[in-house]
Amino acid sequence: MDMFAKMMALDRRWVFLTLAIVCVVAYGLTFEVPILINDEVQSIYNFIDTLKPGQIVFIAVDYDPSNQAELQPMLYALMEQCFRKDLKVIITALSQNGPGMADQAIRDVSDSVKLDRTYNGVNYPGRTVERGKDYVFLGYKPYPSLIILGMGQNFRIPFPTDYYGTPIDSLPLMKGVINYDQVACVISLAAGNIADMWIADGQGRYNFKLAFGLTGVMGADYYPYLSSKQIFGIMAGQYGAAQYEKLTDNKGMAQDGMRIQLLAHWLIILFIIIGNIGFFASRRKLKEQGK
Repeated sequence: MDMFAKMMALDRRWVFLTLAIVCVVAYGLTFEVPILINDEVQSIYNFIDTLKPGQIVFIAVDYDPSNQAELQPMLYALMEQCFRKDLKVIITALSQNGPGMADQAIRDVSDSVKLDRTYNGVNYPGRTVERGKDYVFLGYKPYPSLIILGMGQNFRIPFPTDYYGTPIDSLPLMKGVINYDQVACVISLAAGNIADMWIADGQGRYNFKLAFGLTGVMGADYYPYLSSKQIFGIMAGQYGAAQYEKLTDNKGMAQDGMRIQLLAHWLIILFIIIGNIGFFASRRKLKEQGK
């Protein structure tokens, strides 16, 4: 068997093994991947950055653990930016598997905010983030379309208590907060058709400021809503998350993951090139042999 025939007969398990090795090696490397900032990501950062202390940002955790690598870094970067700027955050999870990830992010970011940090040249002294005062986690309820509509009338309709069982009327942050009219914006981190519900049942009906953090494969489908001004920003995939981490000067999982993604893509492209070379060389040899 000649070299080209061997290339065509390569067992795909070797491909998977090589890819796994590259990913493990890439995780241990320290080189930086250049991150270019897109306008649709910059617009989300600019909007949050210009809010005044005490204003409310609504973050919806609308994804499952299978999308955690792309969307969880967005949640961490957004929450830390809000807490550092003393913005108030209302969090909900319209995916049944979202509450655990949201609760973990709240605890992790709350611990991070306790430390003195400098972001983009601004020193932020550490402080304690308090549940009910700095943030409210409403939790999960089924039927997201109905929940979105209900919250547009009153948050208390679908969520009389928060995720921890505390009546939301007893929480200081919720005093005078009735519905979307009292929040500066809604940012949905979505993997699936919940994003469509936020546009049709939320922004289209109640006309609030809406932005999305989406999986990479979803991003392109939502740019028409950006052009029509129905949403003011999009973060798409791990690269979108890495852009937001760079804007907030808060390096995290997304920027670290870009090294792995870059080398993995290079390897896949290399295998595609090798496969095509083997295919055309084998076909040419068969023609020369009269087959």
